[in-house]
Amino acid sequence: MQISQILDKVNSGDIALPEFQRGYVWTRDQVRGFFQSLYRGYPIGGFLTWSTKATNADARGNAAEKDGTIHLLLDGQQRVTTLFGVTRGTPPQFFEGNPETLSGLHFNLDTEAFEFYAPAKMKDNPTWVNVTALFQQGIGAHLVTVTTLAEGDTVLQATYFERLNRITQIKDRLVHIEDVTGPDMTIDVVVEIFNRVNSGGTKLSKGDLALAAVCASWPSARVTMKGALADWSDAGFNFKLDWLLRNTTAVVTGGAEFSRLGDVAMTEFKDGLQETVAAISYLLNSLGGRLGLDHDRVVNGRGAFPVMSRLLHHHRGTFPDSMTRDRLFYWYIHSFLWGRYTGATETALNQDLQALDEGGVDALIAVLQRSRGHLDIRPDDFIASSIGSRFYPLLYLLTRVHGAQDLLSGVPLKDTLLGRNSSLQVHHIFPKARLREYGYSKEEVNAVANLCFLTQDSNLKIGAKPPAIYLEEIAERMPETLSSQWIPADRLLWRPENYGYFLEERRRLLANAANSFLRVLHDGPYPVTLTEASGLPLRSATNVADHEETSEEVPGLSSLLALLANVGMAQPEHEAEVCDPRTGKAITIAAAFWPQGLQGETGTPVLLSPETTPAELKALESCGYRVFHSSESLGRYVSRLRAEQRAN
Repeated sequence: MQISQILDKVNSGDIALPEFQRGYVWTRDQVRGFFQSLYRGYPIGGFLTWSTKATNADARGNAAEKDGTIHLLLDGQQRVTTLFGVTRGTPPQFFEGNPETLSGLHFNLDTEAFEFYAPAKMKDNPTWVNVTALFQQGIGAHLVTVTTLAEGDTVLQATYFERLNRITQIKDRLVHIEDVTGPDMTIDVVVEIFNRVNSGGTKLSKGDLALAAVCASWPSARVTMKGALADWSDAGFNFKLDWLLRNTTAVVTGGAEFSRLGDVAMTEFKDGLQETVAAISYLLNSLGGRLGLDHDRVVNGRGAFPVMSRLLHHHRGTFPDSMTRDRLFYWYIHSFLWGRYTGATETALNQDLQALDEGGVDALIAVLQRSRGHLDIRPDDFIASSIGSRFYPLLYLLTRVHGAQDLLSGVPLKDTLLGRNSSLQVHHIFPKARLREYGYSKEEVNAVANLCFLTQDSNLKIGAKPPAIYLEEIAERMPETLSSQWIPADRLLWRPENYGYFLEERRRLLANAANSFLRVLHDGPYPVTLTEASGLPLRSATNVADHEETSEEVPGLSSLLALLANVGMAQPEHEAEVCDPRTGKAITIAAAFWPQGLQGETGTPVLLSPETTPAELKALESCGYRVFHSSESLGRYVSRLRAEQRAN
């Protein structure tokens, strides 16, 4: 098929460029090099499309073919976007990126070089021809310019015209299109095909492809979904398109697989998306109100949201009673504590969605209990748990629902604290510097059992004081404050040489507090211990600022994260628990963890862990994790990755 025909089909919608998450990523150098290759007749590769139904394709203006089929471009998105933007003079409607990347490309009639407009070099210099204007106006518009430049030299004039003609003929160049079609080409199969073809680039996820299929019939679907994500982000919660689509799939179909959306009418999907967005906002308010989980860092177990959204679907968007709400939250807490959705997410979700539909919340709890064996929290469960682990949100939850008090002021820690220095911060009961002097490891220093929450003002005042000093002062003034934070009263445990015994005792106290609260959720009574907001939650004053503190643990990490953000790569989870996806068992705590790859898609999981033991490294590699031991080594890998992408 000719390039011009491909672009016409893109313009009409017969060939749709799917709105994958990464958008347009090419640089001006890549655009320039691409047109240089086209001009010289070099191979540029073929394209891969996937034929899918478009139930209301006329939304794009007679977009689809007569049989209601749209061909989604899977491989070649960057190339087609570049061709469309340069030759048509405007980016396609779906475009996400810097439009300047596609504007101002010029061609030099003498050197045959492609460069972007530079006033000092090109202003008032007729040998530089605007490539977009050439495609839109044709060679005839440059007749006077070429004749003047040739100054009567007919050979040179013919050479100039031949060169311009070679550029305009780019649109007539034939390109092979491989179309993936047929009833056996499910989302799973097509994603596998794409990732094999595109092994050197960004991986495609099943969610990407499902969303592309939805957008083929409803072009503004992604914009609508991103609007909801932006609202939640403004409220302090960051979610991804795949996640929202998974929730919508569960609400609309009762199942987890994106392929189920193929049988859903677009009007039904639109209604389901609206219902899902409302359900998630309701859940976020309820989690903040009942459990105190009021910001992004402490809302764990996101894989459980499709199940909870489905329950609200059965009850017209609200909890039917406080008992149902509390038992659902009992299940939710246990689901993220024990990594219910760490491994085969779709399998576990389908099992849970079926249980919910058939037997309600009690059936959900029964399924989890059978898979887990018991639903009790034991002191040893807190061992090796640190910031980023499953038990970190549990500590925050207990702090909020039990009304734990600030150590210095005695004021209950809640989300209505006012003042610049009243926001909550993570506090190490035993200061890190003191513990390192005694040879304790990073995992021991950052153990959840060594953490509590304080106002910023109290955290600054305590600083690095030894516990034997500042805890004694607190015990004399407000002994109940220590017990509210589950800090052992035995003064011998406040000494660094007894730190191990301190952790052991505090783990016991935290486990008792957790089990007590969970029993209340399961068995009743069912009071509302915190105020449930009526609207979407605002960004809370209790957002815990601990990212900077954890980043300082690894030399060069802050600079590396700034570089990654600058080039559009994903930001990691900090001090994150990394698990074996097959068993859900924790392997290590990583300083930085990219569970879906550096590009925020479904690439190879990457982690930075300077203190990984040989046994942990072996376990991580067997699970397919890519492990780096320093910021410098990860930085070199990022540089190579970007170089490979530019070369492709």
